[in-house]
Amino acid sequence: MRIEDCFELGVISKLFSFKGEVILYIDSDEPEHYYDLHAIFLEINKQLVPFFIEKASVHKVNQLRIRLEGVLNEDAAKNLVKKKVYLPLTELPKLNEDQFYYHEIPGFTLFDDNGIEVGKIIEVIENPANVLLSVQYKNNEALIPINDTTFISIDKPKKTLKVFIPEGLLELYG
Repeated sequence: MRIEDCFELGVISKLFSFKGEVILYIDSDEPEHYYDLHAIFLEINKQLVPFFIEKASVHKVNQLRIRLEGVLNEDAAKNLVKKKVYLPLTELPKLNEDQFYYHEIPGFTLFDDNGIEVGKIIEVIENPANVLLSVQYKNNEALIPINDTTFISIDKPKKTLKVFIPEGLLELYG
């Protein structure tokens, strides 16, 4: 499995018991969608390594207590702490027509609220304070905030995204 064919679900956040159980922190708005996992991929030495889940139970709303096949003790489990956890893109829940995942929109053309083309979306930058779109704008990289209040619409077949851009922001980039 290639990392490009997967999405980051979360991270093994800590040990749970001396029997090799760990806590999987699920970074999702709907963690309950992932409560019944049978297998996960861990990023180890820049490779995705599959692990089968022997046992899982909800620890907290966004955490699962899991026992992985072949991880039989605390020492083996320690090697997994802080490892990123991935699932195939096919495991993502289906979205409504007006919703999207961040990995889908690089390459889309960004338009402002007046329908004026801003540029191509290069990448999505997830900051704790705000999610930003990195956009190619007039031979510069512009960072445009995107959230529930700035998002206007998406047209997936046409690969376009329309957002409200705060007044004066684009002028900062030339």
